[in-house]
Amino acid sequence: MFNKIILAGHLSKDIEIRYTQGDAAIANTGIASSRKYKGADGQPKEEVLFVDLTFYGRTAEIANQYLRKGSKVLIDGRLKLDQWTDGNGQKRSRHKVDVLSLTMLGDKDNRQTGTPPPQQSPAPQPTHQPAATQQPHPPHTSPPFPDMELDDEIPF
Repeated sequence: MFNKIILAGHLSKDIEIRYTQGDAAIANTGIASSRKYKGADGQPKEEVLFVDLTFYGRTAEIANQYLRKGSKVLIDGRLKLDQWTDGNGQKRSRHKVDVLSLTMLGDKDNRQTGTPPPQQSPAPQPTHQPAATQQPHPPHTSPPFPDMELDDEIPF
């Protein structure tokens, strides 16, 4: 069986980190991922999904050091179902993601990590080749998630 989930969005709360007796780091937070679309009436609508995240080991420590509520991230991991009985004796459950990898997306100015923006190097100038030896351009590929929009706005 295959269990993999990929989410992009903003952290919905600050990282809460704790350590096991064996000094293994475990961090918890949440992610808010939104989708904008037009409803049947033509009006713009937004759907927001909130999912709990758990980071482990060095990834948990890095997340705690560099990420805060509102930080943009791309994560992939395994979907997990937590089940428990609450104080009233009712059975409860929720889905969450055990994060396997984390990519910090940062904003336009990279203010999130405190690093300066990367230096732009001038584009290389094309060299002229005779028509018979020119290679055809590779086909244009669209991004893997064409309808995914990452706004600078936090949906909460």
